[in-house]
Amino acid sequence: MNETPSPDVPLLECKDLSISYFTRAGEIPAVIDFNLTVHPGEAVGLVGESGCGKTTVAMAVMRYLGGNGKIVGGSITYRGRDLLSLGAEELRRLRGNEIAMIYQEPMASLNPSMTIGRQLMEVPLYHDNASKREAKDKALSILDAVHLPDPARIMAAYPHQISGGQQQRVIIAMALLSNPQLLLLDEPTTALDVTVEAGIIELVAEIGEKFGTGMLYISHNLGLIRETCDRIVVMYSGEAVESGTINQVFDEPCHPYTHGLFNCIALPTTDKNARPLVPIRGQLPLPHERPEGCNFGPRCDFFEAGRCDQGFVPMRETDVPGQTARCLRWNEIDWAEHAPDRVQSIPTEVGEEVLRIDSLSKYYEVHDRSLSALISGKAVRHVKANEDLSFVAHEGETIAIVGESGCGKSTFAKVLMGLETATSGTLDFEGDDISETEVGDRSAKQIGALQMVFQNPFDTLNPSQTIGSQIVRVLRRFGQADSKGEAQIMMLKLLDTVKLPRDFALRRPRQLSGGQKQRVGIARAFAGEPATVIADEPVSALDVSVAAAVTELLLDIQRRNNSTLLFISHDLSIVRYLADRVIVMYLGQIMEQGTTDEIFNPPYNPYTEALLSAVPVADTNVEKRRIILEGNVPSPLDPPAGCPFSTRCQHRLGEICDTTPPPRQETESGHSILCHIPLDELAKADPVFSFKDTPQAAA
Repeated sequence: MNETPSPDVPLLECKDLSISYFTRAGEIPAVIDFNLTVHPGEAVGLVGESGCGKTTVAMAVMRYLGGNGKIVGGSITYRGRDLLSLGAEELRRLRGNEIAMIYQEPMASLNPSMTIGRQLMEVPLYHDNASKREAKDKALSILDAVHLPDPARIMAAYPHQISGGQQQRVIIAMALLSNPQLLLLDEPTTALDVTVEAGIIELVAEIGEKFGTGMLYISHNLGLIRETCDRIVVMYSGEAVESGTINQVFDEPCHPYTHGLFNCIALPTTDKNARPLVPIRGQLPLPHERPEGCNFGPRCDFFEAGRCDQGFVPMRETDVPGQTARCLRWNEIDWAEHAPDRVQSIPTEVGEEVLRIDSLSKYYEVHDRSLSALISGKAVRHVKANEDLSFVAHEGETIAIVGESGCGKSTFAKVLMGLETATSGTLDFEGDDISETEVGDRSAKQIGALQMVFQNPFDTLNPSQTIGSQIVRVLRRFGQADSKGEAQIMMLKLLDTVKLPRDFALRRPRQLSGGQKQRVGIARAFAGEPATVIADEPVSALDVSVAAAVTELLLDIQRRNNSTLLFISHDLSIVRYLADRVIVMYLGQIMEQGTTDEIFNPPYNPYTEALLSAVPVADTNVEKRRIILEGNVPSPLDPPAGCPFSTRCQHRLGEICDTTPPPRQETESGHSILCHIPLDELAKADPVFSFKDTPQAAA
């Protein structure tokens, strides 16, 4: 193990760091006057919108800037050593051995043609000069340390044969093999389920405590930063704009941008009607288009002409020791008196029944032609993707469907859209059973009345067609416009509705940002004036500011059209904010359903309780019970005979949970829970969320 550095010497120090990229258009300054310190055993969070320079800082520390990236000013030191003066061989010994990085996308970091074992063994073989036997033993040991089940099986597997959460744990294991003193984590949990994310958070904290590892945690998830870090640095347009301890910045932020980020987050105190989210107006400026003076000036509510737009704005100490802010007016703003420009709304009236699902099931056949399968009579088996789903949706209602990956949320959406047909049960939509009607056999009216907003806007827009032509095509296809001219007028109005400039009609998808593309996807989905819209993880890949804008846009259009919204997500923070009712799914079955208030307060199904516990909350006034789920979701090919959650349940009763399917218990209000534990016993559970200054649970 590497020698533990003195706590008095910073493990990592970036001082007045400036980084530029050199292109044909000239020098583009990516990071300016950046300062950061990480001490041994300390975790520092780096937050900000996409494009603000967070990953560039991490790449500069690793010296991975590429051929056109260059550090043009300042210094980076590791344990007092100047990283910029090290040669290629010295850097190679340092990387992986003392400094390691965990990347956002694990599949991009793993070689698909090599087993996990071979890839892990490379680290001790090359960095520690270990023998193959020693390397294998060390790899097995580290897989066990990151709580991966059956390390020998994982070692023999290829990356595609393990889950996303397991892949990320392998990447963490690889980074830890040489016991690095500094660990850089770049959005390591963005694409993971909240339960897997909670396990990773716990693991990272355990590593820091055990090895005294210093960590730089890059994320746009402020809840995650609050739960993992000691200090935080907020970045905007290449500059650090605020820094301090977690409590300092979360309890009393000084910079208007930091306040803007918090106004974009769905906290327990936000309400979609009375206290809605407030997106930050405008967009992050491009590096070569930064304004004079304060970079945040054009988006700031407190901008003062002739002062905020004059010259370089330095970081300054605030009244709180250790907290700094890059703002000329930080001590002039009375945040207690300032109220964000929230547009309150009247709650949407729930109308008539639009959608009724009754005992809906979707199975997929899997054929096994092996001799053993033929002998045992298991040549044909079934994947039970959806099992006995039943619920009702009304006009103007928002229903959230939540659960881990593989629980059947997206399969249900495919059946609803006609991309798949149901195996059994009924799906009554506006008076017609469409459970066995494929999309190609549905009428234009049925297709137009049931539309979808997809998770990834990049894959759902035709790159060769303009934005306008793609929306016009939908309007003509569903009979909303009788002529091309009328369709053009309606298309421009739709762009107004989703708050995009009309000249975007002539642009192609590659000319738009991710948030803008998602707005186009929403415009296209609502073009046919649908009665019901399915939103499948529509904001999971977006920055908090863009996600807030897209969320409010969805709600605004829903209120205008009085349409039904089915919101599929694993983020229970946004679900709590958006939904009127919540359906919790696990392994193809509905484990619990009820109003949002019912779902977020006891009685809980044990699975719902674990999901809620896994949600990062960006509020220091909220206390949360921790429940870390062990194990993985069972295979839908071989589900448990009894309760589907029995293999991971923290309240398992015994044999009855393993062998007997649980009953569906229901309260007078319609709140239903699938569980063997009686409702009166489940109601005795302590609330997952509670406020520090009151004994009451967060409602």
